[in-house]
Amino acid sequence: MALRILDAAQIDQLLPLGECIDVMAEAMQAASRGAVAIPQRMAVPLIDGSAAMYLMPGSTLQPPVYGAKLISLHPRNAAQGRPVIQGFVVLFEHDTGVPVALVEGARLTLLRTAAASGLATRTLARADAGSHGIFGAGPQAAVHARAIAAVRKIARVVIWARNHDKAQALAAELRAELDSEVVASPDPAVAGACDVVTTVTASSEPVLQGAWLRPGAHLNLVGAHSPTTRESDDEVARRSRIYVDLLQSALNEAGDLLLPMQAGIIERSAIVAELGQVLSGAAPGRSDDSQITLYKSLGIVAQDLAAAAYVYQQAVARGVGTVVAF
Repeated sequence: MALRILDAAQIDQLLPLGECIDVMAEAMQAASRGAVAIPQRMAVPLIDGSAAMYLMPGSTLQPPVYGAKLISLHPRNAAQGRPVIQGFVVLFEHDTGVPVALVEGARLTLLRTAAASGLATRTLARADAGSHGIFGAGPQAAVHARAIAAVRKIARVVIWARNHDKAQALAAELRAELDSEVVASPDPAVAGACDVVTTVTASSEPVLQGAWLRPGAHLNLVGAHSPTTRESDDEVARRSRIYVDLLQSALNEAGDLLLPMQAGIIERSAIVAELGQVLSGAAPGRSDDSQITLYKSLGIVAQDLAAAAYVYQQAVARGVGTVVAF
């Protein structure tokens, strides 16, 4: 039995963002038509409450694999310059149960998350969207800037983060590719002046206000992933035409939507569809240029399996990775 191990650098080599966006398009449609088994993810807090382990299993026939993502989430690592998320995706061959690949999880998650937002932007944002406002300056901010630029002609990127130095460093990094600037406060200078707005913060309370949004904007809400945390206020939900990666996940975990529902600001019907349903033509997307569209990203194992399987297939074809006897 041979197991192929693939690290973060090899993932970058084998899964360019543009290709990852297309992989996500297939994965999201498969998830929406029920072609992927997606059990509810399991969160296991450490005994002292300092961190948590997450297990996300799943199975699909196209490609014919099953497996799981197993990651750790250590929020305190950020202050020490260590990765907050670490782990891997393990893939098993569908017919035999042979484990075939172990794929580094943090980089894979980073790429597939940004690619899904890029896909949502490609599907829902106005065709002439040319500016991108980013809340946050961590690793997701950089890769999201590139993912959005891959699907729209972005002439200007505006960044706000609580850590002003990190925001400046991100803008400097992006300037080789995109006209980027930093603003001092999370106000209309970011949200009100941009056609696409992405939130990738670690905040548990709103940093984005609906009153700031310009008509026709598209939003990617990415950072919050529990029923009690959110990055956007009630007005964002009230003003938006809402799409999700998976309805079941959103109704269990999306505080950006659940908290406005609990407050009576929006109804369940405010969620128009899953993104995969729009891609397949089963549900409507944007219908005019004045609508505010919102994609609430939580991440689903269908994305992880599709991305990991693509990386594995490319690795086999190119002879990349470390193969060990098991």
